[in-house]
Amino acid sequence: QLRITDEIQTAPEVLYANGSVIGTLGNFSASTGKAKSKKTFNVAAIVGASLVNGKVLGYTAEFPEDKRTILYFDTEQSPYHCQKVMERALRLAKLPTDTHPEHLKFAALRQLTPTLRLEVIEQAIINTPGVGLVIIDKLMEWTDKFQIHIHTVLHLNKSDDNARGHVGTELNNKAETVLQVSRSKTDDTVSEVCAAMIRAAEFDPFAFRVNDYGLPEIASGYV
Repeated sequence: QLRITDEIQTAPEVLYANGSVIGTLGNFSASTGKAKSKKTFNVAAIVGASLVNGKVLGYTAEFPEDKRTILYFDTEQSPYHCQKVMERALRLAKLPTDTHPEHLKFAALRQLTPTLRLEVIEQAIINTPGVGLVIIDKLMEWTDKFQIHIHTVLHLNKSDDNARGHVGTELNNKAETVLQVSRSKTDDTVSEVCAAMIRAAEFDPFAFRVNDYGLPEIASGYV
């Protein structure tokens, strides 16, 4: 039973987009978008902000000091491309790329079966001290138990703007925030980020383009 006199703590706010809360501990959010919309670049900015506990692109991270560890699970790409994703996040955070950051643990799980991936992810969450943020491309149910924030990555159907399958349906029903990344209809070099669904106050959409150094940056002057 829940009583009106119970003292219930609000969930700690840890991720913001243009000043609006998009992530709290105990919940999950997602980046969705069609192929070539640059979802991975968007997630790299979230990871970069979380690494420095500051601002990168349109995102700001404010994790408690005992929740600074980031677990990143990639289930689709080769180790080579996974390392490129990691490098991009470090460069966005203005961190050296010749030293691995102590707060980041990155696993390439493409070669494992789905069942083994689940086991690896769960054991990593259970046994890694100080986890605050988990990046993964599937919906998980460990957020409340371990008081972490999970950010998932899902593809949208080509024919419409719906996230694929059963996981996509559940995502829209239960996620704290769903970010939608889409290519501009007027400029192929620009990706737009907006809140497809958000519980907190909606943030102003922003746009980014990938610069000559292979990093996303705010598309200045773009409307």
